[in-house]
Amino acid sequence: MTDPSETETQQEPPQIRFLRRLVTTLTVVMIGGLVVIISLLVIRLQAGDAPLPAEIALPDGVEAEAVTLGRGWIAVVSQDNRILIFDRESGALRQEVRIKD
Repeated sequence: MTDPSETETQQEPPQIRFLRRLVTTLTVVMIGGLVVIISLLVIRLQAGDAPLPAEIALPDGVEAEAVTLGRGWIAVVSQDNRILIFDRESGALRQEVRIKD
């Protein structure tokens, strides 16, 4: 059996030293990249275009089927084949588009 003090005095081969440094460097780079990606996601998600109105008043008898958010507008597709475009800040109706059957 070998004495543990003898193995400590032996030098490791240069390839092993290089491999150990390479793995450590890659680990640090990977952790740094992950921190950057998470930071960018947090910054991007906090920056909003414009606040949404508290509520949008749909005309009587209109039922929403789908909603799409754009820059400065909100589109509501109704079940009666209309697209209603609302202002994103005020919630006022800007435009109405009929979809032909």
